[in-house]
Amino acid sequence: MIIVMKHKASQEDIAQVTKEVTKFGLMVNVSEGSEVTVVGVVGDKSKLNSDVINSLSGVDKIVAVTESYKLANKKFHPDPTIIEMPNCKIGGKELVIMAGPCAVESKEQLFESADAVLGGGAAILRGGAYKPRTSPYSFQGLEEEGLQFMQEAKAKTGLSIVCEVTSIQAVNTAANYVDMLQIGARNMQNFELLKAAGKTKIPVLLKRGLSATIEEWLNAAEYIMSEGNPNVILCERGIRTFETATRNTMDISAVPVIKSKSHLPIIVDPSHACGKKEYIASLSKAAIAAGADGLMIEVHPNPKEALSDGPQSLDPQEFKTLMEELKIIAAACNRTLL
Repeated sequence: MIIVMKHKASQEDIAQVTKEVTKFGLMVNVSEGSEVTVVGVVGDKSKLNSDVINSLSGVDKIVAVTESYKLANKKFHPDPTIIEMPNCKIGGKELVIMAGPCAVESKEQLFESADAVLGGGAAILRGGAYKPRTSPYSFQGLEEEGLQFMQEAKAKTGLSIVCEVTSIQAVNTAANYVDMLQIGARNMQNFELLKAAGKTKIPVLLKRGLSATIEEWLNAAEYIMSEGNPNVILCERGIRTFETATRNTMDISAVPVIKSKSHLPIIVDPSHACGKKEYIASLSKAAIAAGADGLMIEVHPNPKEALSDGPQSLDPQEFKTLMEELKIIAAACNRTLL
């Protein structure tokens, strides 16, 4: 449930409500928005006496929340959440572009990629140090050495860095290097991994599972947030359908649906959504037009020689050209690119 406070409710009024709720062992999430303050209640609400709550000074009304996800719910947090990164903010008027290679292959390859994405206008460098691959014989990543290369690239360029983690051990290691942890599609419902990421308090990029519903996706975000980490960014990366023309099917409707149901920012990964570089530009423009807060795009110095996802990677010039085109779409949507 959420307890909606009156427009002129004081801090003492809010504290009184919080005290009444927490004395029964329930959790509260206070959201002081621009128009209304709400106190979200998480736990066994049968312990509360609604008449007592309604009688408290400053309380306007009690509203039931039927969705199983609470902390990620827009009803709990009416204003959009903005995630603070070292060099940018995700979820505001400015669109944030994350770009880089699918896998960190060497220091030279990563540094060349970092220069390319910085030159194109990206704010965050993506790179895979841990690679969950379909085949056990495919390149699995450089692990901690790759993370060290990413930290060096950050120092060199000023870009923030994000890396996928595939295990609790990887979370604990990566937390010492990166600005954002990524949970991949295959691990969206790896609940122990989600809880471990939540305990770090580091921003988490949560990709939608291959066949996950939006409600399942938001409940996965809830696992992270329930551990005390409110800094979750959702990422639509295409879902599995019967269509084989593209690697996955990009669910563009997920962007406005998430905006209607959650306060969390959402970005789109057109590279994984289509799997073919020739479609990335069109999908990127569509994502921004739909209201996405940013994009994650795979960029490689030489896609033909990439150890992972070469066919869906842009080269530096292609990325720079796309970024110039995206500025036009962003302006039309009253957004700006960093």
